[in-house]
Amino acid sequence: MSRRLPPSSFTPAIALVVRSTVDDISSCASVNACMAIHARVIKHLNYTHGFAGDRLVSVYMRMGMQNDALKLFDELPQKDLVSWNSLITGLSRVGCFERCLSEFLRMKLQVGLRPNDVTLLTVLSACGNIADNSGRYLHGCGFKIGLLSEPKVINSLINLYGKFGQLDAAHSLFQSMLLRNVVSWNLMVTVNVQNGQPEEAVRIFHRMREDGNEPDEATAVAVLQACTDIGSAKLAEAIHGYLVICGLDTDMRVATGLLNLYAKLGRLEAACYIFVEIKKSDRIAWTAMIAAYSVHGNGKEAIRLFELMICQGIQPDHVTFTHLLSACSHSGLVKEGKELFDKMFQVFGVTPILDHYSCMVDLLGRSGLVNEAWELIKQMPVEPNAAVLGALLNACRIYRNTNLGKIAAERLIDLDPSDPRNYIMLFNIYSAAGLRTEASKTRSLMKSRKIIPIPGCSFIEHQNKIHQFVVGDQAHRSAEKIHMKLEEVISKVRSAGLAPITEFVLQDVEEDVKEDMINQHSEKLAIAFGLLVTCTGMPLFIIKNLRICQDCHGFAKAVSFLEKRKIIIRDSKRFHHFEHGLCSCGDYW
Repeated sequence: MSRRLPPSSFTPAIALVVRSTVDDISSCASVNACMAIHARVIKHLNYTHGFAGDRLVSVYMRMGMQNDALKLFDELPQKDLVSWNSLITGLSRVGCFERCLSEFLRMKLQVGLRPNDVTLLTVLSACGNIADNSGRYLHGCGFKIGLLSEPKVINSLINLYGKFGQLDAAHSLFQSMLLRNVVSWNLMVTVNVQNGQPEEAVRIFHRMREDGNEPDEATAVAVLQACTDIGSAKLAEAIHGYLVICGLDTDMRVATGLLNLYAKLGRLEAACYIFVEIKKSDRIAWTAMIAAYSVHGNGKEAIRLFELMICQGIQPDHVTFTHLLSACSHSGLVKEGKELFDKMFQVFGVTPILDHYSCMVDLLGRSGLVNEAWELIKQMPVEPNAAVLGALLNACRIYRNTNLGKIAAERLIDLDPSDPRNYIMLFNIYSAAGLRTEASKTRSLMKSRKIIPIPGCSFIEHQNKIHQFVVGDQAHRSAEKIHMKLEEVISKVRSAGLAPITEFVLQDVEEDVKEDMINQHSEKLAIAFGLLVTCTGMPLFIIKNLRICQDCHGFAKAVSFLEKRKIIIRDSKRFHHFEHGLCSCGDYW
């Protein structure tokens, strides 16, 4: 629809006033100025002159005066599609997503205006923030008005379906596209990564190349995240090599993605090398390197790097401090952590949020300062969340503070009654304290509420394939050999004097059954498999979906000494580098 023509009374004198008014509206920087211009339009012009009404609606919206903007919009004597698009876009930009959708529906169903691609793209973007089924309706609208031939519209629909986990719909749309651009391919890689399908994301990346499409920086960032989730070193090296050939490895975001990838694969030296090669690292790159040191338990290196970052004039943000405080926690640097927490706001103007309090509670609790951690929680300006209380509960488990542990666990269970970890931690605390009746009650509570523990799962790469193990796994084609190797290694470990730690077994069974159960943990099977298929002296890299248990931690230390192997295990919290019978965490995890 074309825009309205100026009225016949539009004289040269009025034209000058209109031009001046339009310029003033465009440069308006305050609500009072906007209201003054609005008054001038009412007195000397009308809303159609220079589309002043539409422009004022946009400015009111931008100033956060949504009610005034909507009131003015309803007063406009003539509203065409551009007017509606301006209103809908303004609502979306200021985060009024539900109102954005309702105004779109009013335009379409009550006024009878036919939306165009601008309208649909804006509303699709807004619906990505609304947890309802409006995407299907908008998909139908796009089909009826013939906009599904527009790649931008289909790309927006793919993105929307991906956000809400509707991968089948996203894949179906992608397959229906006659013309797929780089954005289309990038979206398909990204939505698969976001929905826990990294292998499919990599397959789509390969299809993209086979189809003759050149990847860009966004492609590289998405496929690197897929590689990180898969945990394959061979795949990471292959993708890295391809990015070097394409010249994409020098891009800041791509280099940061590579840094993060190698850090998550246990190759801290490679991550350091990539960081050093980045020219003029930005805050995100510096923070990523601090995070790498943190997750590997190198707290002092993280602090040293932070100090160098400040010397380079890079301003830290809340994410930087989250990783920095986490690094102090993983390394037991209590004094340094407290100083950084104080400086965070006093020196750098970063207001502490829940993530920072969680790190501080973890730092204090792991260091045995459990009561001090509890006092910090009580002094927090906001209510503690699951992360804060979970850090306290873990500290109570380590230092066997039963009373405080019970308080933390009960509050956690109130926050999320379906999370099995809280019940298990409370059970472990009672078991360690010899409170069998309370432990039994906790186990019964889990059973009555049908709470099922998350199954442990470990992964190890061999010959370009990721091998997965669960507790007592018999599904692997080499299961018999793996179990024989595990029995052999356990025999060596027991002969060396390491006793099994069975007190945290949840099931109420005999001691010998408990021992058999912990001997079948997934990380032990992965270690046995690694010893079976790799050459003597080769390091083993294992990924575990849960926090490594105390028995498996001691087992890995013993195996590293007896088999003269370096074993790297990445659990849900951090890296453990086992070598010569010791762990990089210093038994502090």
